[in-house]
Amino acid sequence: TNNCILLRNGSNIGGQALDSILNTEGLAVTLVYVDATKGWLVTDSGLQSEAPGPQYITATGGTPTTSPCGNFKIHTFTGPGTFAVSNAGNASGSNSVSYMVVGGGGGGSGGGPASSTNGGGGGGAGGFRESKASSDSYTASPLNATSGPTYDLAVAVQSYTIAIGGGAPPRPGSGNPRRGCSGVSSTFSTIVSAGGGGGGCGTDCSPTWSIGLAGGSGGGAGWKPSPGGTAGAGNTPPVSPPQGQPGGNNTGGGAGAGGGGAGATGSNDSSPNAGPGGAGVTTSINATPTTRAGGGGGGRWSSGSISTGGPGGGGNGGSEGGGACGSVNTGGGGGGAGAYPGACTNG
Repeated sequence: TNNCILLRNGSNIGGQALDSILNTEGLAVTLVYVDATKGWLVTDSGLQSEAPGPQYITATGGTPTTSPCGNFKIHTFTGPGTFAVSNAGNASGSNSVSYMVVGGGGGGSGGGPASSTNGGGGGGAGGFRESKASSDSYTASPLNATSGPTYDLAVAVQSYTIAIGGGAPPRPGSGNPRRGCSGVSSTFSTIVSAGGGGGGCGTDCSPTWSIGLAGGSGGGAGWKPSPGGTAGAGNTPPVSPPQGQPGGNNTGGGAGAGGGGAGATGSNDSSPNAGPGGAGVTTSINATPTTRAGGGGGGRWSSGSISTGGPGGGGNGGSEGGGACGSVNTGGGGGGAGAYPGACTNG
């Protein structure tokens, strides 16, 4: 509030025979006596506000919300966009981001002609990748990366292109090939989550097409006479922690196997029942516990029970028709069909 007056007491200040007046609030000054001519010289000065302090990441893009469990911003992208960073923060505040990236779900397969021994495999879930920054306080999924280059991911002052992978497109209801389509990868910075693998088709398609496709999570196998079809591999391409699990195998029992989920392998068929889809995983990154990336259930014809999609958006398998689509914006795989109609449902 008041000036601070430095009395020169017979010595010069800065070479002048004048007292010095400090009138800036918060100013700190260091003076050193040099000689009779120069007297006291200022060797250092500055404001406390100029001292380094905490800085926090500032960005725009997607749908931003504020987390109720702390002073954190959540940017949600359900379509392509740009995450534009205007301040990269520092270690005293925040200089890394938490993330969750989910690929598009794989499609369930067509089953083949109406038959008691028939069924397409469920689609695999899209790859699920997550890492919770050390400064964040929410509960992450079991797939949370806690070490390595994908943990405490730093961002620079730049724009990051966000790619959102779509679920697998549908195929025609009849005719070969009817194997499920694979989903599309999603990308943020260096993090790529692969699309889920398509389910293998049943009955009269080529034996090689009864094999589930590999992906973030693998597609379930379609029905094939004993010894049955094989599942698609999960975590493809491989990352750590794994982004997904394999689909289920077909045992030759007349139904399709479940697609893999992020947290569990798709189930094998068990005559006459089709295999359920593998479960996804739950994270609270969006401030609400939400399960994503469940595998699609296998399809079957008439007999047996309808297989369920895995928790996390997996579609149910079909009976005497097409399977259900995976839920929108979850990365869930599509359900396998019990016969031609509705073959290769969306993931």
